[in-house]
Amino acid sequence: MNFELSDEHRMLKELVARFVADELVPLEPMVLAAESSGVGTYLPEDVLARLNARAKELGLYGLDAPEEFGGMDLPAVALVGVEEELGKSVAQYILPPDSPNLRMLQQTVDERQREAYLAPYASGEKTSAMGISEPGAGSDPVAMITRAMHDGDDWVINGRKIWISNAADADFTILMAVTEPGKGARGGISAFLIDKGTPGFNVLRKIPMIAGNFTYEIALEDCRVEGWKLLGKEGYGFAPMQTRLSTRRCQIAAWSIGMAQRALDMVIEYAPQRKTFGTPLSERQVIQFWVAEAATKIHAARLMTYDCAWKIDQGMDVRREISMIKWYASEIAYETVDRAMQTFGAMGMTKEMPLQLMHQKLRNARIYDGATEIHKWVIARSLLGTRK
Repeated sequence: MNFELSDEHRMLKELVARFVADELVPLEPMVLAAESSGVGTYLPEDVLARLNARAKELGLYGLDAPEEFGGMDLPAVALVGVEEELGKSVAQYILPPDSPNLRMLQQTVDERQREAYLAPYASGEKTSAMGISEPGAGSDPVAMITRAMHDGDDWVINGRKIWISNAADADFTILMAVTEPGKGARGGISAFLIDKGTPGFNVLRKIPMIAGNFTYEIALEDCRVEGWKLLGKEGYGFAPMQTRLSTRRCQIAAWSIGMAQRALDMVIEYAPQRKTFGTPLSERQVIQFWVAEAATKIHAARLMTYDCAWKIDQGMDVRREISMIKWYASEIAYETVDRAMQTFGAMGMTKEMPLQLMHQKLRNARIYDGATEIHKWVIARSLLGTRK
């Protein structure tokens, strides 16, 4: 079994690493200052536009978009390396278009939707959001109660969604709703495309989150959606939604590995320089053990993530592996960054260093797209045969 990237994909990973070092890392003082002042860690529009232009110039735009839309249609294995490098900077940047919603659209659009939504999204002309979670139905999407009902050729949607990134600004939102109560994931949940500004799609509040992020709560009040904007087959939105979630979870695992690797590299550079009671930290057994444990766990998480990505590329069922890498990578990265902060002492607590922001991002990662406990439960019931 070959665990090495192909030359082409290795060169791509190295190109992204240079992009991160040259373009993103220099932005970190600005991002850290913004987070410290409470305005959030999102990059300003002019900076984002410059990064997008530079990414396009380097051939990093649309890496997993279909070739028919100018993309490279890269396999999941290649994207793991890309996302790991992007995870190493706290200047948060995602190469357009964002993969999870892209993959869900690719799996479900008809010809009309392909032209109106997938094509402009894949080319970076449109942005999207995803509405799944509801108050009281976070990690259990089957418990959602937002309802979509037929009204002639249209659909009328009522309900509430929460924890939606980009809901106020996205050109369209992919929204999940119940179309056949009682059927749950097996024929009862559908996906809809809702354009920005659609009457009845109301942004209720902007919710500040840790790590300088924001999410939104929305209410759907007799929100009328044209019939052709049903995404995929009526009642069968759960499976493509899982494709979307699996893609994001794989990203989170790779980002986590990137953050852990950067934190470890910082410790390796700092420990020989810092002396306590006349002895370098690098000669303290506790630091040596932390370094050894971090390196081992990062190696394991990386191999697990590449294994999962390879299986995705082979068309295999990876629900168990996705849960494994999502919880394991985020947890070991959180531990690694936490120990790095401990190694740096008071300096590690400052908002002038990226460690504290990485720590917050990983705290989010342990909850977002399925909490650690949920993923362990998924793995266990799959192995024990208790899935209903």
